[in-house]
Amino acid sequence: MLKLKKNHHNLIPFSLCIVLAISTIACTDVKNKDRDKLVFRYNEHYNVATLDPAFARNPPIIWPTNQLFNGLVQQDDSLNIVPDIAKRWEVSEDAKTYIFYLREAVYFHKHAQFKTPDSTRKVVAADFTYSFDRLKDARVASPGSWVLSNVEHYEALNDSMFSITLKKPFPAFIGMLGMRYCSVVPKEITEFYGSDFRSNPIGTGPFKFKRWQEGVKLVLRKNELYFEKDKQGRQLPYMEAVAITFLPDKQSEFLQFAQGNLDFLNSLDPSYKDELLTPLGELKDKYDENVKVITGPFLNTEYIGFFLESKSEEVRSELLRRALNYGFDRQKMITYLRNGIGMPADAGFIPKGLPGYQANSGYEYNPGKASQLIDAYIKQTGNTSPSITIGTNSQYLDICEYIQRELGKINLHIDIDVMPPSTLRQLKSTGQLDAFRASWIADYPDAENYLSLYYSKNFTPNGPNYTHFKNTDYDSLYEHSFGITAITERQEIYRKMDSILIEKAPFVPLYYDEVIQFVHKDVHGLKPNPQNFLNLKRVYKGEKPAIPAKNGE
Repeated sequence: MLKLKKNHHNLIPFSLCIVLAISTIACTDVKNKDRDKLVFRYNEHYNVATLDPAFARNPPIIWPTNQLFNGLVQQDDSLNIVPDIAKRWEVSEDAKTYIFYLREAVYFHKHAQFKTPDSTRKVVAADFTYSFDRLKDARVASPGSWVLSNVEHYEALNDSMFSITLKKPFPAFIGMLGMRYCSVVPKEITEFYGSDFRSNPIGTGPFKFKRWQEGVKLVLRKNELYFEKDKQGRQLPYMEAVAITFLPDKQSEFLQFAQGNLDFLNSLDPSYKDELLTPLGELKDKYDENVKVITGPFLNTEYIGFFLESKSEEVRSELLRRALNYGFDRQKMITYLRNGIGMPADAGFIPKGLPGYQANSGYEYNPGKASQLIDAYIKQTGNTSPSITIGTNSQYLDICEYIQRELGKINLHIDIDVMPPSTLRQLKSTGQLDAFRASWIADYPDAENYLSLYYSKNFTPNGPNYTHFKNTDYDSLYEHSFGITAITERQEIYRKMDSILIEKAPFVPLYYDEVIQFVHKDVHGLKPNPQNFLNLKRVYKGEKPAIPAKNGE
């Protein structure tokens, strides 16, 4: 079994660097501070491959494109679907046809190719027809074309009305339209640039493209034509600019944050987590004056899955799968291995934050019950030394070793096979692992996205059912849910499906993840998003912009 080695060589220099970095904050030039109040600055560890929303498949691309583009609808911070360019919409009785009514005054970012006196034009329904055609175009090869796979037809009814008809009802579809893939783009500009639209993006978003030195810095500027205002009538966005750097080293990122050169950190890296947080997950005193922690649910379920068509009789045994679920303390695992970040998985596969989640419906820590189930398996099979091998990558080795120790105490031997993430994904997808550590992050804000992993028609490699779980009652409920548009009714179906999964135990839920962000205390309006999508249009630093005077005042 592979053991990770800790590198002690950089500990002392890094600690000294932190002290020096903190001491320099007070020396920052006053002029720079005033100027920096207008700019939101963050770092991206990975190079951004494109700014074309048709390729916005991961957070490094989604974050900047979220500032540059809009779609028909958007999600608020509670995952409600709310208007974006569409001010309202109607759904037919058969739940297959959607008609969207567009706002009248949404303009594209200025560009000479519009060939109008003011170098821009209004968005019309035909722009969505073009954008969806482009999303489906095999020559474009967008990874998001699947979003429209259930769409039978779409068309511009006139300049302000856009219609979409589905092949079959799918209530979660409206949420999918909020994905960046479905952004509106102007035909004049995309055809002018061709593949170079990736580095010359023109959208309708709260910020517009300014410059991009790939791998070094990306700058966005305030869109003075943006259509949204806050409740008091202030023009959005509040900030004048967004500046993104591309430091790959997370220690360097932390030092830049400590010096005040970055406004926030989006994650807690092992290289500095003990510098920032106590073992219980609280901010250390020396950072409390200048830094605040923002947390919230993140739609990510971390779990161990079982391949139910495995040759291993232990993995095929429901008794042992349930024993593993009972056999370790999830709260202790979160406290000591995750610095208290995350929520112990007390329910099924649907994470906290989505309709269908039902608290305390899953497996609690009960080593006595786990031991009884293991004894029942031994009596049933005659196998006195049951063992299960779990495939994982090195990042989750500590969690797997903890489970290994706890289950070993009650006579269930756990082997751990550590491999690179790419190998783990490949073997998981091809059914070559008896058990595997995995995670599922929501593509769209509906529990159907999670429950689809256990629908029998979604067996890998043609779908996301990595466990090859099959249950007739589950399949029937899953198919029935498509015809239910009322979220409360659909929620009840989701709960029944999740209950079947809990009982049959094709997986071991470990924890429901949590968004954790560290920001300087002069940053306001930044809220955690359950899908961890960065939304900067309501963020400001220092004092909030003044409310505009009414006419005549």
